[in-house]
Amino acid sequence: MTAISRKAVSAPGKVLLAGGYLVLDREYTGLVFGLDARIHVHIEPLRTSSGVALSEIIVKSPQFKEANWEYGYRLTEEHGGVSVTQLAASTDDTLRRNPFVETALSYALTYISQYLPHHSIQPASISIIADNDYYSQPAKKATSTSRFLDFGVPLWDAHKTGLGSSAALVTAFTAALLVHYLPQDVFDPSTPQGKQRLHNLAQAAHCAAQGKVGSGFDVASAVFGSCLYRRFSPALLQSHGEPGEPSFSLRLKALVDEEEGSTWDAEIVKSAVGVPKGLRLVMCDVDCGSKTPGMVKKVLQWRKEKPEEAGKIWAELQKRNEALAAELVRLAKEDSADYAPLTECIGKIRGLIREMSEASGVPIEPEEQTQLLDACSKVPGVVGGVVPGAGGYDAVALLIKNKPEVIDTLRTVLAGWKVNEEVDSGAMTIRKVSMLGVREEMEGVRLEDPKIYGDWIEAYSA
Repeated sequence: MTAISRKAVSAPGKVLLAGGYLVLDREYTGLVFGLDARIHVHIEPLRTSSGVALSEIIVKSPQFKEANWEYGYRLTEEHGGVSVTQLAASTDDTLRRNPFVETALSYALTYISQYLPHHSIQPASISIIADNDYYSQPAKKATSTSRFLDFGVPLWDAHKTGLGSSAALVTAFTAALLVHYLPQDVFDPSTPQGKQRLHNLAQAAHCAAQGKVGSGFDVASAVFGSCLYRRFSPALLQSHGEPGEPSFSLRLKALVDEEEGSTWDAEIVKSAVGVPKGLRLVMCDVDCGSKTPGMVKKVLQWRKEKPEEAGKIWAELQKRNEALAAELVRLAKEDSADYAPLTECIGKIRGLIREMSEASGVPIEPEEQTQLLDACSKVPGVVGGVVPGAGGYDAVALLIKNKPEVIDTLRTVLAGWKVNEEVDSGAMTIRKVSMLGVREEMEGVRLEDPKIYGDWIEAYSA
């Protein structure tokens, strides 16, 4: 097998520094930073015995136990697209579905089938490899030559750190399939057109896998990197149907390629995001986690029931979020080291978030996280921090001076930090706090050298 037949793509994680909940509404925006923790997808032709013809794609996540999925695929009638079916190695096997992989595979192959004859979609072997900071599950071992750790547990038992693994996965997985099967003049992820088409296809697949039309900020940052984001109109993804339905492939292609008036109205502004040279973003994992969909549902119910109260808070939050973005860009352009206005911006945002928490009854910035952020903010060199995104008990985000002594002091504080039990809500237990190795990442999806994965890639023979 020649080296050129192997391809690899990666996409960054994300942190929604400002605009949690607001980003669900097109009237508001979100300030989203990509993170240098990436999901990598390696793809190569599936080796088969001489004379053996297969319509099979094997997907594996070698850092986890029992993380293997085999799929058969076939072209359906009446332009229904490519149908994907998970296969069992034996009748005794219990199938564990991976809806993000399965849906992304079906959507990507359907789109590809609009450009290639079906027989050109040959069997493939795909490996998904995650940078270590996506999971707080302690690694049991590391290979001597790889930056990727063996997490030593089944995928469904791993503790996520809330960095947007599903969006990064769908984006990188979709891009890998497109670069593998399509010629470069049809799809090139380094071009603006290629990124836009990848964004549209990954958004459609990710929303379908979730079973709902989300805001899409996580997929947008996975494709484009750090940006100021205004969501697309949900109606865009409410009429293209399901794989297998007549004309699904035609509608999907029109949606992705923006044909027949299917123009995406998301706004993605990279110039509105900046990080001053003297600062960096860090994430602190609380090894706990919260269920975002349930929290979102409750906040939206509160907004529906008390529109005037919610509207006032949201409008003020949008104003403060815009001020934060503008201050970051100003500091980056002027190379200023006066971070007092930035600290004030963050403090006002946190105050409004706590007000929204109390009004909605949803722990967006729960008391335990308030204590943690307050403790971190007292460390010299910490400009400020927030509970990003939908809030709760996921990792907190801090802006700090990019100096070794600041990081060392912060690590010491985190290592000895405990919740004050007198004000512990008891809703969740924060077992430990640790600083993740991630920082902001301006770049989005990119091609990778397949050689960097070393022994993690095992060629399959069928």
